[in-house]
Amino acid sequence: MKCKAALLVAFIGLAACEQQGRIDPDNPFAPSGPVRVDEAVDGLVVGHRLMAAGEYELALKAYYRAAQDRGLNADVLSAIGSANLRLGRLRQAETVLRQAIDEDETFAPAWNNLGVTLMEQGRTAEARNVFRNAFALDSGNSEEIRDNLSSAIAKLEKPAYDAPADNNNDFQLVRRGNGRFLLLSTPL
Repeated sequence: MKCKAALLVAFIGLAACEQQGRIDPDNPFAPSGPVRVDEAVDGLVVGHRLMAAGEYELALKAYYRAAQDRGLNADVLSAIGSANLRLGRLRQAETVLRQAIDEDETFAPAWNNLGVTLMEQGRTAEARNVFRNAFALDSGNSEEIRDNLSSAIAKLEKPAYDAPADNNNDFQLVRRGNGRFLLLSTPL
């Protein structure tokens, strides 16, 4: 009986070794054992997951890894800019997002994220124009960009509005795939 139990434990141990090093898309944890290069997860995907988890510094590192793998394209630059924004590095975020737009002037998510950065800096009129560009490039298909443009216009139309001290009008970024972020604020 002891021999059968030991054999069963050994067999389970060998089966566990067989599974090491394989990526399971449903498992959020890193695989154990050696991982082949062809199984490596894209740095942008990792960065987006880390942004969603609130790990902005780690997300930035993942985006830098994506830049090394993919090059500094508009999607990678937009993601780097968004991570910098979440870290409170507004000028760095603005600079990188403008580089993303220089790289691809038709990349609506970069325009949108630049608008979010400008809103955070209190440059609402410029943000409105940037959101208009994003809206036009997206052909009005993105609800997030439409909401961001509406928020910027509403804020400009009520410049003398004094919010009560207990009203929290902080804007927030929310990741929306492919490097797009949504600017959320409490209604006026």
